Amino acid sequence: MSKKTLNSENLAALGAERLAELLIEVSTGSAEIKRRLRLEISHSLGSAELAREVRKRLATLRKSKSYVGWRRRKALIRDLSIQTEMIIEKIASDDPTEACELLWQFIDLAPSIYERVDDSRGEVGDIFRSALSRFQDIAPRAALNTHTLATRVWEACLNNDYGQFDGIIGLLAVPLGDEGFAQLKTLVQGHLNDPIEAEAEEHAALQFLHELRGTNATHHRDQKRRLVKRCLQEIAAAEGDTAGYIAQYSDQDLRVPGIAAEVAQLLLSQGDASAALDLLAATDLDTQEHLHEAWDTAYINCLIALGRLDEAQDHRWSCFCETLSAIRLREHLKQLPDFDDIEAEDQAKAIAMQASRLESGLTFFLEWPDLGCAAELVKTRANELDGAAYHILTPLAEALREKYPLAAVLLWRAMIDYSLQEGRSTRYTYAADHLADCATADADIDDYGQNPSHHSYVQMLRAGHDRKSSFWKKLH
Repeated sequence: MSKKTLNSENLAALGAERLAELLIEVSTGSAEIKRRLRLEISHSLGSAELAREVRKRLATLRKSKSYVGWRRRKALIRDLSIQTEMIIEKIASDDPTEACELLWQFIDLAPSIYERVDDSRGEVGDIFRSALSRFQDIAPRAALNTHTLATRVWEACLNNDYGQFDGIIGLLAVPLGDEGFAQLKTLVQGHLNDPIEAEAEEHAALQFLHELRGTNATHHRDQKRRLVKRCLQEIAAAEGDTAGYIAQYSDQDLRVPGIAAEVAQLLLSQGDASAALDLLAATDLDTQEHLHEAWDTAYINCLIALGRLDEAQDHRWSCFCETLSAIRLREHLKQLPDFDDIEAEDQAKAIAMQASRLESGLTFFLEWPDLGCAAELVKTRANELDGAAYHILTPLAEALREKYPLAAVLLWRAMIDYSLQEGRSTRYTYAADHLADCATADADIDDYGQNPSHHSYVQMLRAGHDRKSSFWKKLH
């Protein structure tokens, strides 16, 4: 390797004095580099000095009010990452108690940071979630007062508007211990009886009028009840108290598929498959259709636990026929003897080809995968394609473009037609890209069958949407 290559070995060869001069030079005009160097110098003087420096930086971040635009966003993310690195990697090893305090102060920053920066990518949130998770490693080694910790945890639960403290109860289970959990339960349960702030300041007559009109007071009380239930469930989960966890649900709650599935899995983990199955059987399956997969999983697990394997197998097949779930079909086929599984797979594909909802069939063949069947389904039912389903059509078109270019083109056209016919200007960039993809694929298509050629299709677009200039400009 060349001695001029920029690496740690060659830089070390310059010597400490020269490196120090260079660092002073490159840090001139860069507050970010200066802060990093100051942190490293502080660390060399001991964890207490580093903690003091981190605390100062957190205080500065807390006081900042200006909005962070996209140009300064990366610098803020680096700054936050460096502060957590100093706390977790350097201070915690020498002084876990101080590290816990700084970690708490850091997470307390979350609301003010979220208010100042666009976190649509979730990068800032990832930093705070990662920092929060480290309580589980650091807190058990820290000297924490149980009473103070329980109070602080409860305050965090009360002021968790951005979800920055989600899961804090479980993460601090070890340092809280039985005594801390007992105090935390008292605080949580007492919250139900605390007056709502707005109510506390009102005359009884005004409170009555608000009650009568069903205004915000009812909403606030519902929020309080949900918070109390969630906290008591987190405490029960941390203590391994399954009965206590389930007790927070009402009989009506337990008829909701998603909740019933969750509780059934808990009962299964306790070895009570019969109770779990009875609970699932009493569920109202007309609600929460998007959560039926969890219910089906719990139901199948119950049948297996009870040795009712044929029923479990029948339910897997029934689920597949209803949802075209590739996961359910794989589970079903695994239980079949050789050759029977091939026949069942062919039958499943035939069902998917006739799916009442075309997108379900396409999703199945993409996930299975069987791109040949997917292409055939696209070509035979092209007039049913919904261009608004771009979350399905886009990845499928990409998968088909090499071996099945005509099917890919039909998918792209469906999305183009939808964007232009509905005037979805936010989709015009994607539509222009899809049209370019169609032009590229045209060279690989010998026969368009009953579908217009690429040239004819573009002429049709011109005739029907010539005035949509913002779309046509994107083609150039």
